[in-house]
Amino acid sequence: MVSTEAHSPRRLGFFERWLSLWVALCMVVGVALGKLAPGLTESLRALELGQNTQINGPIAVLIWLMIYPMMLKVDFQSVMGVRRRPRGIAVTLVVNWLVKPFSMAFLGWLFFKHLFRPWIDPGLADEYLAGVIILAAAPCTAMVFVWSYLVEGDPAYTLVQVSVNDLLMLVLFAPIVSFLVASASGLTVPFGVLLASVVAFIVIPLALGSASRVLLIRARGLPWLEERFLPRLAPVTIGALLATLVLIFAFQAENLTARFLHVVLIAIPILIQVYFNSGLAYGLMKRFGVEHAVAAPGALIGASNFFELAVATAIALYGLESGAALATVVGVLVEVPVMLSVCAVCNRTRSWFPAPSAASPR
Repeated sequence: MVSTEAHSPRRLGFFERWLSLWVALCMVVGVALGKLAPGLTESLRALELGQNTQINGPIAVLIWLMIYPMMLKVDFQSVMGVRRRPRGIAVTLVVNWLVKPFSMAFLGWLFFKHLFRPWIDPGLADEYLAGVIILAAAPCTAMVFVWSYLVEGDPAYTLVQVSVNDLLMLVLFAPIVSFLVASASGLTVPFGVLLASVVAFIVIPLALGSASRVLLIRARGLPWLEERFLPRLAPVTIGALLATLVLIFAFQAENLTARFLHVVLIAIPILIQVYFNSGLAYGLMKRFGVEHAVAAPGALIGASNFFELAVATAIALYGLESGAALATVVGVLVEVPVMLSVCAVCNRTRSWFPAPSAASPR
């Protein structure tokens, strides 16, 4: 008998299925909060994670709640096994670290400094350029697993791709952002603040997640961790994500309403960059004979961004109402619908790639 479910479209859970709607609702609630309760919004803005860190405390806590469950999934032993299938991870790393930040810097420079000059003040253009660079320099983490599920990606290999990117972010994110922002926009990057953001939003949750994983596996076993504990954290992660979006949009309420044209203009180079990098990664995967279950998630990692880190870093560097923060928020707005369109393309082109049994180790 031939199964009729082999390539039937996968369905997401209730929350993931309506993710675009939740983002839109969070934007409405956040903007309303910023406009109708400016005192409360200002009080939340003033809460810093340590004196003079410029890192917003509420957003930091919410981001930890989102990232910690994902970091619990990082298996460093599986990262060591990537040498057995190197091509997929090699393409992912080349696109994410040698192409993506630099292509975004070029597109941002082209659009904000030249093509959009009649509509955007030069000072704001520099801030928008800095924002999109910060966005592109942070490869996606948790949401990749949602996109990978939709394209029937290899979950173990996706975990390796994400884990390696997270480890590289520890050492590459700060210097790449510092170099590109200073070179393309001319803005000064307070490296100490940037380094503090890396520690707060990558090092701390990664260390906590790694230590917790070891202790929980020793105490209860891997099946309990994956089948019992992590599912219980899902509502916490979802709640933290929605609350983060509400705060982000509340802090950016004035910018989103007063600069609506700028929001549309910012979205243009971000969209071009997303499709360019996802197409490049997907094409290279096909060229090197990587199977679809690895190629599709690799393209999605190259397309999406770790927007929580990007928003928090832009706020820490340039302030809650800066153009850089607004640019990263626009990245949040376009992320979900754009990624769903990339998933659709990957599913329709599955036949372009060799079957898993025919593909040699990559």
